[in-house]
Amino acid sequence: MPFSSLPAPSASLAAAPPSTPLGPFEDSALAWAGWTTVMSFVGLIALALLVAAPARTAGARIRVRVRSRLAAASVASGLLAGPAAWTALAHEAAGGPGAGYDYAAAWDGLFDGTTSGLLSGLQVTLPVLGAILLAPAALRPTLGSRAGATLLLAGLTTGLVALGSARFPTQVRNGLGRTVMETVVWMLHLFGAAVWLGGLVGLLLLALPGAVDPTARAAFWGPAVRRFSVAAMACVAAITLSGLFLYWEHVDGLGQLVSTMYGRVLGVKILVFGSVLALGAFNQFWLHPRIEALRVAGDPGRRAGIALRRFPVVVAAEIVLVLLVLLIAPFLHGSARNQAFQAEAARHTASATAPLPKLPPKQASASTWGWGISETVSVAGVMAICYRCSGRIARRRTADTAPAPVAPATAG
Repeated sequence: MPFSSLPAPSASLAAAPPSTPLGPFEDSALAWAGWTTVMSFVGLIALALLVAAPARTAGARIRVRVRSRLAAASVASGLLAGPAAWTALAHEAAGGPGAGYDYAAAWDGLFDGTTSGLLSGLQVTLPVLGAILLAPAALRPTLGSRAGATLLLAGLTTGLVALGSARFPTQVRNGLGRTVMETVVWMLHLFGAAVWLGGLVGLLLLALPGAVDPTARAAFWGPAVRRFSVAAMACVAAITLSGLFLYWEHVDGLGQLVSTMYGRVLGVKILVFGSVLALGAFNQFWLHPRIEALRVAGDPGRRAGIALRRFPVVVAAEIVLVLLVLLIAPFLHGSARNQAFQAEAARHTASATAPLPKLPPKQASASTWGWGISETVSVAGVMAICYRCSGRIARRRTADTAPAPVAPATAG
């Protein structure tokens, strides 16, 4: 019923606006631990597969070091992700805030024959299984390339399934098409964030001493970062497009970003995400072209050292901001649409205990699909243009710093 048709009660009879708390910090911290560990597991494996070819150009020794270091980090992340998911389930099984942790009840709920038990079991067991599969790649440097790639792919599969099971629906709601659409959007959001976060963590680990010899850094980092930048831009596109869908689903207008608790939390998340994009743009358009130019010029001196030292600093800053985004995300409860609707409804009811109505889910119209298609094309176009422009900048810097060809000597 529209509000305009309701009788306007006196101000003294109106109920107070509903409270929209952020929720217990403990719950958000547990969710953050689960997300970061399983996402790091997935992203580290993806990076290991991405940098395999650039590592070969730097020599077999560098390839072995790179693969073993990333595999070892993936094993550690997988062994942490399983217990982190179990702890979150134990906290939920105990009854919520202040009730402690019931690990036995959480364990009994895994694979208990229900869809929820199946998904919970996958979240707990698959990261650990993936870590076990990757152990030979981390402990045996002499493992063949094909066997190592097979183990990495197997571990990546377990990680993706474990990550996706956290948002896989247990039942069909609002129609099969809407459920499938929401599931696909969440998979894009989660997988994009995982590859981006884990890739950044892996790049930072490779930038630490011992992974790449100083004499091979120039030959390794240029192609490796370029390959990762392709994946990073694809991740940004996936996160942006899925984020736009979730914004459409939960927010009605920019005004709700400041008038509701959901909107304010989402606004902070958007600002932090924008800061990550700014650092990524600095890395893509300034730092990486400079490293590539110094590599081609064969400059092992002070300028190359400064550029390579700045790179891990920028990457570490990006990691901190991405972790902050993941810490903010669990505080997003409900939707801005319902919070604004219920706040208005509270003004038109005299009972403070009466249940407040909720808005039905938005329904997509032809114009909605039109906007979605145009946004998809625009985001993909912007990513492609940015990649081509950064490549052009790198080639221009390379041409400017390349050593001049030596003219052949002529007989006098």
